[in-house]
Amino acid sequence: MENNSQTEQKENTPKKQFPKLEANRYNVGFLIMDGVFNTELTAPFDIFQHTIFRKNIKAMNVFTVANTDEAVTTFEGMRILPDYNYLNDSLPKIDILVVPSAEHHLDTDLEDEKMISFVQKVAKNAEFVTSHCDGAFVLAKAGLLDNVASTTFPSDIPKMREMFPNLDIRDNTLFVHDGKYITSAGGAKSFEAALYLCQHLYGKEITKSLAGGLVIDWTLDGYPHTIIEK
Repeated sequence: MENNSQTEQKENTPKKQFPKLEANRYNVGFLIMDGVFNTELTAPFDIFQHTIFRKNIKAMNVFTVANTDEAVTTFEGMRILPDYNYLNDSLPKIDILVVPSAEHHLDTDLEDEKMISFVQKVAKNAEFVTSHCDGAFVLAKAGLLDNVASTTFPSDIPKMREMFPNLDIRDNTLFVHDGKYITSAGGAKSFEAALYLCQHLYGKEITKSLAGGLVIDWTLDGYPHTIIEK
């Protein structure tokens, strides 16, 4: 039998609270883990979250997913409590999967079979799968980039070509859109890659409005990007 202290501890443990997901919106899941880089997470998160303030569009529910209920610590030291634990929780359907870069995306994270399996599973039914910076290594390890063009952080392109020699990896471009996959160079250019997806979904005027709200002068003119027409 449980003693009184164990019973009290259970009663005092707060129940996990999941984010409220509004109907008729895109569900956008951000895959996070220890060592995730702030910019590749917060840049697209900011852009996508701001869609809720625009009228007459299918806005986005944004949330984070991880393999833990404990706080994740970013590379820069920010602590983030994940919304969903993909190992234990019942997750909503993810329409758009975002894979930001993390410190160990070129090595130990790629050995996480459960994480790779999760990415593969979500990608099957997602409308879009996006990566920023070295998040492309996760997509490559999951076999998702086998038949599409992609890119990654500029100085890591040689490493990605070495690790995945059969992939079509583009350089001198800041993002690549091929089918349901959008891979970006990351860093501050994560904003532009997220804005591009918004333009693809909502058109130029809405996207300029979203960019203006974050004081970004948005245009694709003169911006090195690659769109694979199929």
